[in-house]
Amino acid sequence: MNWNLPRVPVGRRLITVSGLVAFTLTWGVDLAAFVTSPAPFGTPAGWLPVLVTGPVAALAAIGLPRSVELSRRVAVVVTLSLGVTVWSLVAPPEPLWWGALETCGLLFLAVRTAADIRRPAAAVACTVALGVTILLLPLRAGSLGAFVVGGYILTVALAICVAIGCALRSLEARRERAVRDVRQAERLALARDLHDLIAHHMTGIIVQANAALTIQTTAPGQVAPILRNIAQSGTQTLDSMRRLVRVLREDNHTALRSGDLLTELADLVSTHSAAGGDDTPSRLDITAAARTARLSPEVEISVQRLVQEALTNVRRHAPGATTTVRLDTDSTGLLVTVSNTTPARHAAAPAGGRGGFGLLGVRERVEALDGTFRAGPVTHGGWEVRAVFPLATAVGPTASGDQPLR
Repeated sequence: MNWNLPRVPVGRRLITVSGLVAFTLTWGVDLAAFVTSPAPFGTPAGWLPVLVTGPVAALAAIGLPRSVELSRRVAVVVTLSLGVTVWSLVAPPEPLWWGALETCGLLFLAVRTAADIRRPAAAVACTVALGVTILLLPLRAGSLGAFVVGGYILTVALAICVAIGCALRSLEARRERAVRDVRQAERLALARDLHDLIAHHMTGIIVQANAALTIQTTAPGQVAPILRNIAQSGTQTLDSMRRLVRVLREDNHTALRSGDLLTELADLVSTHSAAGGDDTPSRLDITAAARTARLSPEVEISVQRLVQEALTNVRRHAPGATTTVRLDTDSTGLLVTVSNTTPARHAAAPAGGRGGFGLLGVRERVEALDGTFRAGPVTHGGWEVRAVFPLATAVGPTASGDQPLR
């Protein structure tokens, strides 16, 4: 499961370090009680929870980069903990304490088990095993009163942890459904645009075929070039259809006109600047190589969609930031970069609420066109959206397909 930690690396490190500090302080409580006892190594049930099962439970709950799967970690921790509990009934520990670190580790492991294990049956089985293990911990105290009071406290804590895990599981399920819906909607939108553009290709093919029929008797020498153009246009149409086979078309949408990409981008950038006033400068930087690059119509639409979404995110999350939209080409294809500086002020709440799925839809478009996509923070404190789109193969001058950017 993705715990939806902040995407900024500093935030991730802060949360990880905070968790480690919390477990370390809890372990310090165990160590203090352990070293002040009269006979710390008198019985294994006294030192195993402090030096073995406690750290193992904490590490299993946190999870290391190369840890085994969660269900196996639960099985190991439950086996060790139950073994120590049974041992304490035979040889009671001194002092009569069941271990703070082990308790916290087991409770946090219950949260992760309820939230992370994908198969419901396995999640229920592991959660029940952890619950029994946690509720039996007060047996190590060796008295009925401690078992009753400790069992009550641990029952409440366990119920809270399981509820948190189930809530996280439900949120993750809703997030995954939202991701699927966004991806499907973006595929439908791209298929809709492709439908309009393919209709443009087919119209050109029909016009040229009729022209060939008209002149085949009067000028048979001109039929061959027309047939070559028809073949090229048909190839381009099939290449566009290949990318989104089995995707349906929606209604009420106007596609971007082929060849108008630079005009559309200039309008987007100027509108972005006008919406933010003088404190939101933005710039469109297009190299000479990008101006002469040949792009398929579906790539032009996706570039316009990417820039539109990136500028919208800048307005919502980084008001007052300087934004640069840059188009360039290299051996890999058309490079589209939208970057912004650190915002002059941070919006308390983004305009229009927090969606979080716009860039996901853009990624779906880019990858559907065999491109690459990346979005994330940059070293100077701003944010960058970067995509690489494939360039189209040049065709004859009279073909109705790809055109240089204008």
